[in-house]
Amino acid sequence: MASDARPSILLIMTDQQRGDALSCARHPVLLTPNMDTIAEAGVRFSHCYSTCPTCIAARRSLLSGQYPRTHGMVGYRDGVPWQVPPTLPDVLREHGYQTRLVGRNMHQHPPRRRLGYDEMTLYPQDYDRWLAERAPEAGGVFGGGVMHNDWTARPWHLDEHLHPTNWTVERALDFLRRRDPSCPFFLTVSFIAPHPPLSPPAFYMERYLRQELPPRVLGDWASPDGYDLGGNDKVAPSRISLEGEALRSARAAYFGLINHVDDQLRRLLNPINGVDVQTGRNTVVLFCADHGEMLGDHYLWRKSVPYEPSARVPLLIRAPDRYGLQHSAVIDAPVSLEDVMPTLLELADVPIPPTVEGRSLIPLLRGESVDWRPYLHIEHAPLHHSLTDARTKYIWWVRDGREQLFDLTSDPLERHDLASDTRQRDRLVQWRERLVSALADRPEGFVKKGELTPGVAYVPVLPHAPAEGDRPAYGASHPSTQERTV
Repeated sequence: MASDARPSILLIMTDQQRGDALSCARHPVLLTPNMDTIAEAGVRFSHCYSTCPTCIAARRSLLSGQYPRTHGMVGYRDGVPWQVPPTLPDVLREHGYQTRLVGRNMHQHPPRRRLGYDEMTLYPQDYDRWLAERAPEAGGVFGGGVMHNDWTARPWHLDEHLHPTNWTVERALDFLRRRDPSCPFFLTVSFIAPHPPLSPPAFYMERYLRQELPPRVLGDWASPDGYDLGGNDKVAPSRISLEGEALRSARAAYFGLINHVDDQLRRLLNPINGVDVQTGRNTVVLFCADHGEMLGDHYLWRKSVPYEPSARVPLLIRAPDRYGLQHSAVIDAPVSLEDVMPTLLELADVPIPPTVEGRSLIPLLRGESVDWRPYLHIEHAPLHHSLTDARTKYIWWVRDGREQLFDLTSDPLERHDLASDTRQRDRLVQWRERLVSALADRPEGFVKKGELTPGVAYVPVLPHAPAEGDRPAYGASHPSTQERTV
């Protein structure tokens, strides 16, 4: 492909958006017409997973194309140095792309570390300063009293144009107005929404408050009791049985935040003066999220757990017609955020570094027959290791060795745990043996004498990605206090 024909790339990323939170995925109330247009012009992957469903690890996987066990972040811990391999923006910049990040940061450490981006305009760093200049007495983004991990919700307390979502899109449009037209661009538009605070503009919260919202999903195995998955704040525990107004408001606000992002995306994607017009219809658009949100399902909130609302994320891709991608296709193969980097590099006709472990999705996007991966490994310290092939999911809880087994084909909402069903014994053993194989060489000592061994220390950072401060010795008893997952 001639260099002047290389496509520009628009990567759109939300934070904490569930895989089912799209109207094109048949959500009963949520409106996402602009996200849907990406799927209609290309492909929606119905089983894309975050292999460590929390912010830092997921973003490292997307940027590097590496699985958590390789880049070393297998849970949540801020302020950790990273021995960075070639990143997606690194490689594109080296091959002549103008690279820019606007919006929610990528959890870089230190925060201004560019990771291959020529320029960055970041939430919260740049946004907070911008907002303070325009509303100095408003208390910033948390001035409405709703915090970053709360299930409490209320409408945005300032004018809509001051909302982080609007600010992010305006920064993206500013880049498009002043970019270098002599080369292709790689623009990452990163939203903090629908991550809490659950404070969409009033219009969007009211839209969903006046509708009949889908009920929360409660599995026959689920209980509001049990050890906390992170944090001890009574206003925002990760496990709680919300009822009535509290539950309804939280869910309405969450849907409202996504709807608000979608409406703002129209400013970037509209057919009159949007990005396609500006690039002569030579733009690849990829939409994804870093992880999902339990949103009260199974009495759980936030992420980190392996259940579908937390671990499954949207992935939508469209490209110029010359690439031969399918249109309006839905692909059920198990894919992950690690596959984003090799896919975009292949579309850009750029060599994929040998450090990348994900696989290019191009054959799947074109509808070709391909020998795809048999399953994905999902993990999160100090909680679980899980495997799924998009039809079955096996979960092993590290602390006590408890197992769960779900048939995602007949039970996509994970209502029925089959681990104790004697008729599923062979199936359970098969998946357990697969996990034994996947964990056999891990430094924590999850496998001893060929069997899964519960209770060992499982901390967020592996030895080759050292964190600040001391950590429990691998193979020691499980610590009594857990890392906070945020």
